[in-house]
Amino acid sequence: MNKSVFKMLAGLTLAAFAAAAEKDQPKVPQHQDPYVNGATDESRIAREVRHQLVTLPYFGVFDDLGFTVNGGTVTLVGEVTRPTLKSDAGNVVKKVEGVTEVINNIEVLPLSPNDDRVRIAAYRAIYGDQVLSMRYGFQALPSIHIIVKNGNIRLEGVVANEGDKNIAGIRANGVQGAFSVVNDLRIEGKSNPGGK
Repeated sequence: MNKSVFKMLAGLTLAAFAAAAEKDQPKVPQHQDPYVNGATDESRIAREVRHQLVTLPYFGVFDDLGFTVNGGTVTLVGEVTRPTLKSDAGNVVKKVEGVTEVINNIEVLPLSPNDDRVRIAAYRAIYGDQVLSMRYGFQALPSIHIIVKNGNIRLEGVVANEGDKNIAGIRANGVQGAFSVVNDLRIEGKSNPGGK
């Protein structure tokens, strides 16, 4: 078999593996992040839900909360490290005036000493970077969230530019013990056609 045919077959095999892996990935529903300012024409319910979620006492950089509003129905999504954060989020949103139903689809991440170690290492790598720490580390709720599940890291949130997104991804990829890194950080002011 000549080299060009071999390269073509290898390329097709890699493309097939990539397509299969993408197909097996769960699709995250489109949602709004509470720590990101909403649109100027955002509904009163959405503004109040955003406020209630972002002020939850145990909501931190290792959690990802999101929501959608459809009339009086609020759907909560994301992943959290504490079961109490899931229930607290549902409880505060139920109290928002105009909310008639809350669908709480927040996933509680499994307890894992290895995941805890990876979380701390990723936090130190990302927020220990001079550029990222100055721009994002001193906020009440930093906008780069580090979600770790079964040794896999997913970066979630919003950064100011493509360079910051790339730096965060590079730092996360350098964490020992992490199996994979998915950089889902969005650029401030840009819409994300593939998801949230």
